[in-house]
This record gives sequence, C-alpha cells and structure tokens, in this order.
Amino acid sequence: MHEKIAVIGAGSWGTTLADLLAKKGHEVTLWAYEPELVVEMRESRVNSLFLPGITLADSLSFTNDLQAAFDGCSMVVCVVPSQLVRRVIGSAVPFIPTDAVFVSASKGIEVDTLATVSDIYREILPPELFANLAAVSGPSFAREVALEMPTAVAAAAQSEAVARRVQEAFTTKFFRVYRNDDIVGVELGGAIKNVIAIAAGISDGLGFGSNTRAALITRGLAEMTRLGVAMGAQPATFAGLAGMGDLVLTCTGDLSRNRTVGIQLGEGRKLAEILGEMRMVAEGVKTTESAYNLAKKLKVEMPIIEKMYQILYENKPAREAVLELMTRNLKAEGA
Repeated sequence: MHEKIAVIGAGSWGTTLADLLAKKGHEVTLWAYEPELVVEMRESRVNSLFLPGITLADSLSFTNDLQAAFDGCSMVVCVVPSQLVRRVIGSAVPFIPTDAVFVSASKGIEVDTLATVSDIYREILPPELFANLAAVSGPSFAREVALEMPTAVAAAAQSEAVARRVQEAFTTKFFRVYRNDDIVGVELGGAIKNVIAIAAGISDGLGFGSNTRAALITRGLAEMTRLGVAMGAQPATFAGLAGMGDLVLTCTGDLSRNRTVGIQLGEGRKLAEILGEMRMVAEGVKTTESAYNLAKKLKVEMPIIEKMYQILYENKPAREAVLELMTRNLKAEGA
C-alpha cells in the first residue's frame, strides 16, 4: 500500500527512517526543527549534522513547517526525543488527519510526569487517532540501517490491522518488521536499555571485562522485565527484539551514544562536559531519572537503575557503585 508519510524529527534515526520509506516508494516529507538543516538536505541530499556521508533519496521532501508536513498524510512517524514529544506533537495535533496511522519511534520516559511515550499520546491525541497508534523499536543503529545492513525490529499496536499496515509500510529486503501487541513492553524495552547501556559503558571505561558486561546485561534485563510486568507489559516481550535484542546491541555496539557516554564517565570525565560536546541526544541520561522515580513509585526493585541515578545525579564514584552492587544481600537469581 502506497502511503503519504510525515516523518517528524530529523535526527539520525528519523532521517534514516524517512530515507528508507522514500526509497521504498512512499511519498515522504521529513520535518526538521533546524531551518538551516532543511536547506542543506534539499540542496545536498545529505544530513551532515546527524547522518553524515549518507545520500538521501531524490524523492524525499523536507520542511520546517509542521502544518505542511502533515498535509494529507496517511501515516505519521514521530522520532523526536521523548522529552520533546508533548511540546512538538501537542502543538501539531490540529494539523494531523485523525484517520492517519501514528507510529512512535521515540524512546524514553517523560521526566516530569513519568509517562511513557504512549501515555503522552493518550493525553494529547484525539481518541480516533490514538486508536491507530503503533510503537516501533528494536536493535537498529541508524547508520547500519542507512547502509542497508540486515535489521529486524518490532512494531506493536493494539490493532492487528494497524500493526500489519506498519509492517507492510516499513519492511524491505534488508529491514524486517515483526508484529507485536504489547505497546508498553516494546516502549519500556526501548527506554530502559539506554540506561543499562550507560552502565555497560561505565564498566568498559573502568577497564572491567566481558564478565562484568554480561552480568549488567542479564541483570539489567531482569530489572527491565520487573518494571514492565508492574506496568502491565508481557514478560515475553523482553526476551524479544525490543527487549534483549536492543539491550545487547546498545550495551555492546560502538555506535551506541549511551554506551559512549558511559565509557567516558568510567574514564573519569564529568557528565556535563560529555553532554556539552554531543550534538545527538543520549536518551538514557534523562531516562535514568525517570526510571529511578518510576521504580520508587511502583515499588519495583531496580538496583542497577538506582546506582546509575546516584552516579549521574548524585556524583557517586562509579567504582563505589559497582562495589555496592556486588556486595548486596545474596538472593536467588529469579528474585
């Protein structure tokens, strides 16, 4: 099915998805916040800020005008940072056709409200548009997708018809989409894995080895699953692409922004200094605060998240945090 698609957010992932969809033959408009970036992409077919070295599809259109981006669209793909979703999409709601399929590709938990991205959409979208919501997540570095390396992700929606439509719109010979009906689980997997990736990076920066990283990934998955179940997610989701798949990728891959932040923290640099040098958003920094407060609210034990909060927001030395994790009271693995 041919779609007219508005992609909102021209970071590396938004630009990559817009390019993928345009090359598949859909009519795609990519909205960027920065007017100068729109001009550059129109003139050079390259997003040098967020996806340098990748030539974008000739058919891909660009705009800085939200209303123009949504004009006549049959599908919306939102890829703005999670902390900006409410502001950006909230201001655009009057322009979005209520019969469009709305695809969320943002990963995080809102700091002020502890809302997941779908919670935000439940508040700000008309009911008929929210009924067409899908969440896409999984192990997918933007640059590797842009270079057409084989990738698989999950698309979750309450409606089977919506999930199938997203699956058909996005799937290519190198980008495979699996259907899922667990929006909460897919969202939480995509959010919490970023925090664990910072922890894995800290471990690497401290000079610890593969044993430590494997322990963080495995116990991080346990924490992610506990929180998800407390919020109504399906445990099996966290063993899939949006859970374990994305967690392993983000904790081990050199293209992971969150792992990179962690490595530099482990090497002794200050968080403000690291973030000040980054153009792209490391979602895990804000998500650490959100997840920590959400776990306290729901009374879910998340010791890795707790130590990450103390490192990022209370200046706890990383080595001390690791020692405290290793010397906690002994317990059964499934506890």
